[in-house]
Amino acid sequence: MNPFTMVVCIVLIVAVSRVLRARCHAQGLLSAPADTADTLRLRDKVRQMKERIQVLERVITDNHKSVDLDREIERLRDR
Repeated sequence: MNPFTMVVCIVLIVAVSRVLRARCHAQGLLSAPADTADTLRLRDKVRQMKERIQVLERVITDNHKSVDLDREIERLRDR
């Protein structure tokens, strides 16, 4: 095989593979990697932190007696 022909074939194969990959990606055929255990753990941790922030915001913005505030703080400590 001629070296020029071999280079043209390699370039053609690479070009066709990139076009097919881009086409599959655009159509959604290439899926995202599955969630790992670490990713799931971090998502759960973020969800818990968001819940705690919501409770803290509610405690700070409410105009209740200090007894309610003490109860909320104790509830957060128990988590």
